[in-house]
Amino acid sequence: MTHKEFEAILLKKPGAWLDYPFGEGVAVYKLGHKDGTAKMFALIAEGSQPIRISLKCDPVLAEKLREEYESVLPGYHLNKKHWNTIIDSGQLEHDYLLSLIELSYALVKDSLPKDVREVIA
Repeated sequence: MTHKEFEAILLKKPGAWLDYPFGEGVAVYKLGHKDGTAKMFALIAEGSQPIRISLKCDPVLAEKLREEYESVLPGYHLNKKHWNTIIDSGQLEHDYLLSLIELSYALVKDSLPKDVREVIA
């Protein structure tokens, strides 16, 4: 998949929006209000080939994925317990990668304050 294809999937999520808080080199996809209550649920390194996407993950699953797939690494410049960086080299099946995006979105959404979650739903 291309960056733009990933971006289209990420931005279709209710409440999702694009930000560049770390500069132009990293596209950060957030969930929530732009007033400071938003949280990241995906990051894509601009210009990476193959695409490198970082996603929030359950810590147990995150470790399992890293053991099983060489294209799944601890989150680059992120909390390594809760984030994985996935190199989209084709090692992970497309549908499985999409399910990891869904998981990341759900984990972040569940961590938002109730009033913010209600607006997104």
